[in-house]
Amino acid sequence: MASWLPETLFEIFRQGSAPSKDYYQVSVTRSQVIFRWWKISLRSEYRFTRPGEVKESHKDFLQNAHLQVQVALALGAGILEYICNLCEGKFDFLERLPDSLLLRIVSHLDLEDIARLSQTSQRFSKLCKSEALWERIVRAACDHVSPDLRALAAQVGWRQTFFTNKLQLQRQLRRRRQRQGGHRKGAP
Repeated sequence: MASWLPETLFEIFRQGSAPSKDYYQVSVTRSQVIFRWWKISLRSEYRFTRPGEVKESHKDFLQNAHLQVQVALALGAGILEYICNLCEGKFDFLERLPDSLLLRIVSHLDLEDIARLSQTSQRFSKLCKSEALWERIVRAACDHVSPDLRALAAQVGWRQTFFTNKLQLQRQLRRRRQRQGGHRKGAP
């Protein structure tokens, strides 16, 4: 399976936490972890500080507690944990799938499973709340999506449209048609 992996497994760029303006980069390739930093300061003692770089094999990175602390301070404990998992050969292939494919998969889940999945990571939370997912779910649940329903969904959102009961939805569609009819009658 490792041959399916790209050369660069993970890469992140981030500015340090305030008040620091320092800039950090970590790249994890198939064979090594590369940690780079740029000191950015107006203070005279840092004016001529050069960028730094450390390259370690996965095994050496896992044994280098000092470097791990630097990565955690610069990029956060969650990023460090993810990098350590990659170095140990624990690849999250699901995380590597594009959003369009994940939306397709998630749209086939039960509502309870979508709710649980949304609690697993920020990425899945965002996907499970996305309008694209709820549009897919509404379209799968309805025999026909009328132009009025599409317009209402554009106004209130596909998720809200899905969770609105049938009677409320019919009332909202009727009100929308009446408002549009009133606008058309008053038009010159």
